[in-house]
Amino acid sequence: MSNETFGDYIRKAREEKNLPLRKVAAHLDIDTSTLSKVERGDRPASPDYLQPIADILKLDLKEVQTKFIADKISKDFGGMEHLTDGLKAAEKQIKKTKK
Repeated sequence: MSNETFGDYIRKAREEKNLPLRKVAAHLDIDTSTLSKVERGDRPASPDYLQPIADILKLDLKEVQTKFIADKISKDFGGMEHLTDGLKAAEKQIKKTKK
């Protein structure tokens, strides 16, 4: 399993596409310093950024969302002893809510 954060993931994708920070930030309608903080992990990304990030970086939205969710769970709950049980319970709740 990779220790790559969501910020690492989007920075790497942006650099592979040779897109400057300012261009991606403009597409997200945020300033460059905000995007830089997201990439460094100093500021959490907003879920509102996910579709625009996928669009401009030509990434699969499912992969972007998966990386975002994994990073969020890891940062917020990674140290908890019963994380796996909590994730299973959350999955059941989500499935029940969707019905």
